[in-house]
Amino acid sequence: MTDRLDIDTLLDAPETRVVVCCGSGGVGKTTTAAALALRAAERGRQTVVLTIDPARRLAQALGLRELGNHPRKVTVAGFEPKGELWAMMLDMRRTFDDMVRRHAGPERAEQLLSNPFYQTISTSFSGTQEYMAMEKLGQLAATGEWDLIIVDTPPSRSALDFLDAPNRLSAALDGRMIRLLTTPARAGSWGLRKVVSAGFSMFAKAVSTILGGQLLADASAFMQAFDSTFGGFRERASKTAELLRSEGTAFLVVAAPEPDALREASYFVDRLSTEAMPLAGLVANRTHPVLADLSAVDALAAAEALEREAGSAPLAAAVLRLHADRVEMSRREQRLIARFTKAHPTVAVAGVPALPSDVHDLPGLRDVGNRIAAD
Repeated sequence: MTDRLDIDTLLDAPETRVVVCCGSGGVGKTTTAAALALRAAERGRQTVVLTIDPARRLAQALGLRELGNHPRKVTVAGFEPKGELWAMMLDMRRTFDDMVRRHAGPERAEQLLSNPFYQTISTSFSGTQEYMAMEKLGQLAATGEWDLIIVDTPPSRSALDFLDAPNRLSAALDGRMIRLLTTPARAGSWGLRKVVSAGFSMFAKAVSTILGGQLLADASAFMQAFDSTFGGFRERASKTAELLRSEGTAFLVVAAPEPDALREASYFVDRLSTEAMPLAGLVANRTHPVLADLSAVDALAAAEALEREAGSAPLAAAVLRLHADRVEMSRREQRLIARFTKAHPTVAVAGVPALPSDVHDLPGLRDVGNRIAAD
């Protein structure tokens, strides 16, 4: 039998330093991350939540006008947690800029930041958002200011992108074509430079017909300036990857009780196991448990009987039919979750009933947290 996910034990444990909420898009990761952060703060932990969702609804739910690239303390009238709650929203470009300034000297950093090629890749290179989320996580962990960091992973096409991003971005920036752009600058002797430059001019001429001469020149200047800072870039990625594999980190896979979302969750659980990353459990979000002990067959029979009687209560009949529909929906969700737990019997699960409306304030987030933690 699958264990129930004990979310309070996870949040309360001093050794738990990072909780990563992951899963496919549209399953409620952002709300889940914020609700867990609120619950942890109210239970006494110094907590910061890092969200990737650009929608303003989370900031509004936390009582803030907006979220920025640096943590802001949540201070709302009547909100007096035992710990503290801080929140921030990832600004991909600013995080990239900060990383460049940290790894390069002032002069070289300005060369990089003003380069048009850098300005393009810092916002549109494949994997940049996922990598910068990990970079920001590393920054937050390095400060030691918070007991607990809760991360809402990017809304990627695949839930695996968050884990792959450091290697993919490093490989792209260290790729053969881009590294060729820096070859002339790194050649050792005059003779070798002459030979390499001759070959490079042919390469540049061919590539410039595709990319355009100015972009090629920008890319070459960027890679020459970036070359000396590339080691720090990869070192940072390696340290954050180690953090994600440490005992103080816990992954929570969030999924809606739908075939595609649970299929993605299953892939992610397998990947976490392969990568030896610590999985805490599955949050089955927006479920529809049955609220009354009445079968769908009996509910429909009662509704039909009421409808046959002249002057009977039409509202009661409608409620019975709604109940029958909910019973069928609940059965379908239970079958899907059972299929997941059969494939992953050691993964603890928490079923979270759907709310009647969207979350728009702290009480709403608190309600979500209560539902996740309910026995």
